[in-house]
Order: sequence, then structure tokens, then C-alpha cells
Amino acid sequence: MTTGLTDSKPEEPQSKRHELGEKLKLPFRGLKEKLHHNHHLHDAKVHLVHQKHKIGKFANLLNPNHRHDEEHEKACDEKRTGIAESHRFQSYFPEQDGNMVKWYVDGSDYFWAVSVALENAKETIYIADWWLSPELFLRRPPHVNQEWRLDQVLKRRAEAGVKIYIAVYREVVAALTCNSEHTKHALQALCPEGTPGFGNIKVMRHPDHNVLENAADMTFYWAHHEKFIVIDYEMAFIGGLDLCFGRWDNHQHALSDMHPEGVTNEIWPGQDFNNNRVMDFQNVQDWKQNELNKEDSGRMPWHDVAMGVVGPCVYDIAEHFVLRWNFIKRDKYKRDERFEWLELRGRQGDDEDLVGVQRPTHPVGGYQLHPLSPMETKHSENRGTVHAQVVRSSADWSSGILTEHSIQNAYSDIIRNAQHYVYIENQFFITATGDQQAPVRNTIGRAMVDAVLRAAKEQRKFRIIIIIPAVPGFAGDLREDGAIGTRAIMDYQYKSICRGEHSIFGQIQKEGIDPTKYFFFFNLRSYDRLNKTSEVKKREEAAGLQYRDVQRAQAEEVMGEGIHGTIDAEGGHDSHMGRRGEQGKQRHTANGELQDNVEEARRPDDVVKNMDAKRKFEAAAEGEASRNDLAATVAHHAMAGQGPVSEVAWEGDEEDEVNHWIQEELYIHAKLLIVDDRIVVCGSSNLNDRSQLGYHDSELSIVMEDTRRFGSSMDGQPFEAGWHAATLRRYLWREHLGLLPPQALDAGDDPNAQPPSDDSPNDVHDQDDSWKFVEDPLSDELWDMWTARATKNTEVFRQLFHADPDDHVKTFDDYNGYMPNKGVKAGHIFDRMIPPHEVRKKLDTVKGHLVWMPLQFLRDADTMAETGLQVNQWTESVYT
Repeated sequence: MTTGLTDSKPEEPQSKRHELGEKLKLPFRGLKEKLHHNHHLHDAKVHLVHQKHKIGKFANLLNPNHRHDEEHEKACDEKRTGIAESHRFQSYFPEQDGNMVKWYVDGSDYFWAVSVALENAKETIYIADWWLSPELFLRRPPHVNQEWRLDQVLKRRAEAGVKIYIAVYREVVAALTCNSEHTKHALQALCPEGTPGFGNIKVMRHPDHNVLENAADMTFYWAHHEKFIVIDYEMAFIGGLDLCFGRWDNHQHALSDMHPEGVTNEIWPGQDFNNNRVMDFQNVQDWKQNELNKEDSGRMPWHDVAMGVVGPCVYDIAEHFVLRWNFIKRDKYKRDERFEWLELRGRQGDDEDLVGVQRPTHPVGGYQLHPLSPMETKHSENRGTVHAQVVRSSADWSSGILTEHSIQNAYSDIIRNAQHYVYIENQFFITATGDQQAPVRNTIGRAMVDAVLRAAKEQRKFRIIIIIPAVPGFAGDLREDGAIGTRAIMDYQYKSICRGEHSIFGQIQKEGIDPTKYFFFFNLRSYDRLNKTSEVKKREEAAGLQYRDVQRAQAEEVMGEGIHGTIDAEGGHDSHMGRRGEQGKQRHTANGELQDNVEEARRPDDVVKNMDAKRKFEAAAEGEASRNDLAATVAHHAMAGQGPVSEVAWEGDEEDEVNHWIQEELYIHAKLLIVDDRIVVCGSSNLNDRSQLGYHDSELSIVMEDTRRFGSSMDGQPFEAGWHAATLRRYLWREHLGLLPPQALDAGDDPNAQPPSDDSPNDVHDQDDSWKFVEDPLSDELWDMWTARATKNTEVFRQLFHADPDDHVKTFDDYNGYMPNKGVKAGHIFDRMIPPHEVRKKLDTVKGHLVWMPLQFLRDADTMAETGLQVNQWTESVYT
């Protein structure tokens, strides 16, 4: 009788011999298995590996090419280069047919559309921004739109299960005040642990400024400047608008925000009321406070342009985000389990390196495939008629790739081949015509020279029209030492345009051609009246307080600490978030909802004081008959159909009204190129080296040409214009000329304030005569109005306000004589003795916002920006 045990005995020696042989082959396999199964030992080993990699970063000081020197890295670079070289403009991204693209002019329409799109997100939201203010109201006025504050919207979507990924620029604190640390803490604290949505909002900041972590890859000078949003891989927004304070505006561009009839009607609460020419943003983490007094100063109005996209290009915009996310994960958060690697459908397997996915031996954070549902469910094909291509400025420091400057390539190629006109709106204008204008290196200026010389040779009517800010930085008094950086930028701009033989004008004049027949530079300005009436003064006296105290109380009410909590998901904290020990018990119920009532005793003393001030101010108004005909702003009278501003009521002394008229430059922040009513380029890219070289600031833009053509005219001849380009150009020109009506705050029924869809195309305002009037961009009648209004507006702003800069100011001595005496604030009426009716009469003639750019400003000064600690050979590239 045999058993299994006895049957196996003869084989035992053979089994032992085999096992011994295996141990001799792999003598450490047992130890390896023990390490794997002993979690403490394994974790210790992984920790040592991570520390080794962290310390190993110091070795990169001797190898700046460390992301491109290994064989697999070289292979990936070669693959990316091959893709880019096969595409127009040497862009990594292909040309794509079938896009639906919608344009947005100014922040009111754009932010409303973004609010609708975010609220409808179902799977994922990507946001890339230079600056993001969690407390930004996407709809106005804030008092009746508190649920449309950006952080509230994101919180709702996170609680609904939407995964939200945000990449923001980490600023150099000594130079900028946007406080990305506050952005991170505030957003990551929206959904505390144990509440719905916990972990669904992830915020990355880059580049890192920690010497111990990133010694070899420190980036102080350059910024992540992209501004785009991707929702569910179905829709994207791209353009010049950050989701931050100071950007919300509408076509009338009001400066005043005083509301004696009720402070709840305020449009710009707290930090959102800003004028960088007077005072830069300060302590933005305390968003409720604002040291800029609405009784004395106007805000800086803001003009911008953005696009909404549905179609194949959405995937390309998303791919750029995924690459950036994975690069930041690799560069900064590789050992942080809160941040996963993003895999991209269509870029898997051998192609996952194209979007920066890495497979370390000990990965931390896991991998997540995006989009969460298959691309086939996104219905991205054949959505519209726009042929489009994504272009970018990106490089090793910003996304781990070899330098790409396809934005510069696109600008140069499109401008050089223009036949009729080039129209540019941009924050800056710094460019070169060759290699003789160091440190400026981008050569978009050369393309402009080539286009003009070709037009002159062919005897074609041709114009290059450029609109940029009067002062392209955020200095106060340009005569002060603190403004030397802004003066340096202006100096480079004038040298790009018209000063020196290598300037654009100099190169054209060298060929015997008058450049002023082809080039036209403009700025934008707005005026308004501070609504500090005698009624306000009486209430202040009766209540024993200032209107600004009431203003702060209103900001407390609509922008209170609210939903943030006191500690974010990673234990981070900043001063606005209250005491660390009060997490969860002060502002949230057990399920994470915001408490409606917070006992006044728990509020900080200054909050209680401000809210008490508001009650006193409102009590002082009881029994008074408030005048409803006193406008909080009169800026809309520069727009169509509003009647003369001289007929607007004023309460009190007429001479006192003179002290309340104000003006300010209308800050152009758009990054827009329109050519021949057919091609549009829009995105985040300025016209300077920082944006165009590729290895400085990172940027993303989109080139668009609508295949939908319609009958129009060009220089008096029939012309087939592209619908997207021509309608946008006509709309912008009518805004600047004052031929559009002012906008209402409630944009719920405005097609231009909705996300792109088949049901809400742009309303191009083609129902009045102005649509036809601006049809032909080379029309003499149109050009006569354009230049006449610019001339008249320039004269009025000069005569009434001594607005600067100005062509009459050619030296700093001229400047001192031109600016107001002490006691008269810049931006107010210069001559306080001027009769009130004369001020009104002159302002009646201001139509729209166009003014001429003063090309003669400080022309005869010895130097605009002295070389020193701030501007020198090591820092000059910062200003170009």
C-alpha cells in the first residue's frame, strides 16, 4: 500500500538540489522578497531611494541638460521634433478642421460663459492660470450673485464628483503680489476631510523656488502665463483673461463704483476694485480689504478678448495641460501621493512619454487615465466651420521639452503674408527687425517691415493698426524711481517702433517710404464721475464714519471667510483662514455645508466694527428721499444711444462736481491678431520676447480661420470675409468707436455671454447701421471717423486732465510742467477753476475710448531708464 507521502520521498533530494541551484543563481532573492513583504523595511528602502533622488538634484547643477541626455529622453525629443516639423509653424499640434469657436470681448461676457460651463461640468475641469483669485465673482453685482463666486462654483462641482486640476504660476514673492499660496490653500480647503468632494480639487504651483529641492532648476525671471480652461474634454476657453481680481469689466468701462442709493449695488467689492497706476494689489489673501478709496480714486478699466472652443482643438489644449501637469509632478511632486500621473487616451503605450508620463520603480500617487470616458463620447468631430491650430511657447523649464516658439512663427508668417491689413491688440509691443537690437530677439517686427515694403512696391492700400496700453506696466508716477522698470519697457517699445535706424520706422524710411502712411498706434482711455454726493457726506457726518467703512462692511458680507475653512487638505494655512484649532466647528456643519449664521462674537473685531458702520450708515439714510437719478457711473455716455453727459444730474455744488471728474487709461490686456478679415490668433502671448521666444514665459494660443465665408468688401471691392474674423473685428472696432450700446449686468439672455454651442452663436449686432459702416476696414469714411474720434478724444483728455503720457512731454522738465501741482491727484481735472459747464461740454464730445499713442513722449530725454540695480545687462531681458 502506498501513500502520497511515500510516493514523494524519492523526489525529495532532486527538489532540494533544484532549490539550492536557484539560491546560488539569485543569492539575494530571499532578501528581496522579505523586503517586499516586510512593509517597514520596504518603506524604508523606498524612502532612501526618494532621498537619493532628492539629493541627486544637486548634481543637475553641473548638467543643465539633465532632462534630455538619456537615451529614452533623446528618443522622445526626436519624436516630438519630428511631429512639430511636420506641422505648420513647427507647432507640435496639427491643424484641425471642424471647430466651433466663439469670441468673447471683455470680462463680463467671458466670466458669465465660464460660470455656465463650469456649473455643467460632469467629469473633469482643468484650469491653467497666471493668477487665480478664488474669491472672484463670475457674475455681478456680487450681492445677488454670491453663489457664482469662483470658489463656490468649484466647491459645488467637487462635491458632485468632478475632478478638478489646477496649475498656477508660483510667483517670486518679492516681485509679485498675486499670492498663489493663498490660491492653493483656499481651494484645497473647500472640501475638508470627511465632507463631500474631499480630494477632488488638486492645485499645483510651479516653478519651485526651494533651493534645497530644486537648486539646478531655479526659475526666477520667467512665468507660466497661459490662461485656459478645459471642461470634460468637450469644451475649452483660451485667451487673455485670468480668473482673478481686476479683470471683470464691460464695454462701457466704468471707473466709479460708489452707490449712495445702496452699497449692495457695488460691482467691484474689496480687492477687485483696483487701479495699479495708483496702488498695486496688496495682501490679496485678505480679499475683503482694499486701501484704494472709492471716494477719491477710480479703478483701472480692463479690455480683453478670449475664445470658447468646441471641437478637435479641445483635445490639443487638454494635451498641453496634461504635459504640464505631468512635468510639474515630475519636477516638484514626484514623491507626493496627493498628485497622480495623468495618462491620456491617444497617448498611451509607446507614446505616453509625449505627455510626460513616467514609470519610476517606486511610483507615488498612482496613474489616472483621462478623459474619464472614451473620446468617442465627446462628439468633437465636425462641430463647426473653423480651421484651427494650437500654438505655444514652451521649453525645458516650463514643460520639460525642447524649445518651441510656434507662436512667434505663426505671428511672423501670417503678418508677412498679409494683403490688406494687420490689426493687433496687445499688452506690449517689443520686437526687432533683425539682430541689431539686442537684447530684443523676436523678429515679428521684421515681418511687419516686409509686409509694408511689399505693399508699397505693389502700390496696395495697406495698414497695420496697433492698440496697446498708454503705460504698459503698473507704475504710479512715471517720473519716480519706482517706475524705472515701466520706463524701461516703454523705452524698448519706442525703440521697436520709431526710435533708431533699426526700428520699424527706421527700416522703412531707409527704403524711401513714409512709415506713417502704413502704421497707426493707439491707446484707449475712459472717463467717469465719482458719485460722492452731498447726500453721502450728510450720512457720513450723521453716522460719524467714512463711506469706505461701509464699503468694507459690504465686502465682508459678500466676501467673508465663508467656505474656506481654516486648514487645507495638506495642512496648509494662511492668515485669512482663521485659527487653526477652529477647523470645521466655525464655518461648516457636519456635512460640510456653510453655516448660515455665525455668531457676531466669533467674528474678528474689525469685522464687527465694519458691519456696525454699515448699519449706522443705513440708519442715517432712513426717512431721506434718496435720488434715483444720480448715476453711480456716467462712463456709458461715451457709448451709443446714451445722450450727452452734460444732461446727467448732479446733487450739490456745481464747482464741487469739477473735483469729481476722473479719467484713466483703459488697460489693453488682449493678445489678439486679426489679418485680412480671415485669420485670428488669440491666446495668452504678448508681443515681446518674454512671450515669443519659447524659453522665457510659457504661453498657449490658437490660430483660427473660418471656412464659412460671406460677402463683404475690402478697399471698396467685393470680398469674401471669414465669418469669425470679420465679425470679431467689426465688434471690436465699434466698441472702441463708441458705436455699441453699454452692457447690462444681467447677461442671462445675452448670447455673447453663453458657452459655445449650436444654440448660442455670437450676436454680431448686425441690426443697426454701424454693422455696415465698419464693413470695409480700408474704407475712407470709416478711417476718417476712426482718426477723428481718436484726435478729439486725445485733445479732451489732454485739455481737461493732462492725461499722461502725452506728445507734448518730450523731456522730464516738460513732464514736471505738464503734471498737476501737489494737492491735485493725477487723473482728476487739472484746472480746478474751469467752469463746470465747460467740463461737461467737452466731455460730450468724447465718443468711445480711442486716443492716439504719443510716439513723441520723452523723445528728447537723455534716457528713459537709467542703468542701475534694477535695469542692467543681467536684468534687461526681464523687461523685453
